[in-house]
Amino acid sequence: QVQLVQSGGDSVQAGGSLRLSCSVSPNTKMASMGWFRQPLGKEREGVAAFSLEIGHSFYANSAKGRFTISRDNVDKPATIHLEMSSLMTEDTGVYFCAATQRPRIPGSWDRGRFAESDFEYWGQGTQVTVSS
Repeated sequence: QVQLVQSGGDSVQAGGSLRLSCSVSPNTKMASMGWFRQPLGKEREGVAAFSLEIGHSFYANSAKGRFTISRDNVDKPATIHLEMSSLMTEDTGVYFCAATQRPRIPGSWDRGRFAESDFEYWGQGTQVTVSS
């Protein structure tokens, strides 16, 4: 059974940085992986996605210029990272890693909008708290 194992997350002051990581276990080929977040009492929203097929990243408007999604070397189990900088209080929430084996539909995600239904595997979630 495929599992997404997340690490990272913490409490940080506004303006600080954090790094989240997510690995696929056991090593299973994925087409794309991404990150979602869910603020308390709100819906889950897509933050960033990475197409492992073409090596291209996609970002929600809220993440552009502040967050960077990346992957480890291709010869390692699929692992992605989310480097977050210039964090703001509104970045607070539970962050979920997501993965899919389905090919990305060309043109999708270009506007930085990611649907939960685009992904079939999910991590356990990790709390990120940004204080003022």
